Amino acid sequence: MEKGFQDYYPDDLSWCYGCGRKNEQGLKIKSFWDGDESVCYFEPRPYHMAVPGIVYGGLIASLIDCHSTGTASAAAYRAEGREMGSLPVFRFVTASLHVDYLRPTPMGPLEIRGRVSEIKGRKVVVDSTVIANGEICAKGRVVAVNIPEDLLQSAADHAARLKPGDNG
Repeated sequence: MEKGFQDYYPDDLSWCYGCGRKNEQGLKIKSFWDGDESVCYFEPRPYHMAVPGIVYGGLIASLIDCHSTGTASAAAYRAEGREMGSLPVFRFVTASLHVDYLRPTPMGPLEIRGRVSEIKGRKVVVDSTVIANGEICAKGRVVAVNIPEDLLQSAADHAARLKPGDNG
């Protein structure tokens, strides 16, 4: 199976609730290139429901957020002509998240698509959509910033103290 963008994050930087493979309670999303767009597929669980049959809006925001920051990382590697996971690490976090909910999102398979609209220095802007049953249900814009090297080391130091099942 193809590796998602998030699979290239170092173990000590892979604790995110939305995309971290080390977070046992997390969503564990995986994003991939599909031409110039990124794509992620996610199946909400019954506990992701807002009202019967409708996905909780916070989950939609989380999916847009983590898919977009993963896309930002992959786009930064692509812009430099580097392989994913090569050093120095590109690991992005959210500086700004804006979500517009266009219609209730039905429970069932979701497709999240992202498109990079700007890369400038440490900043990458990604516009993403959440699609259910072929209809766009939400749109989001994430301004993502690459974590500075000194904070990456601090995160790695903190991760070294974590035990399996510990998310904080």
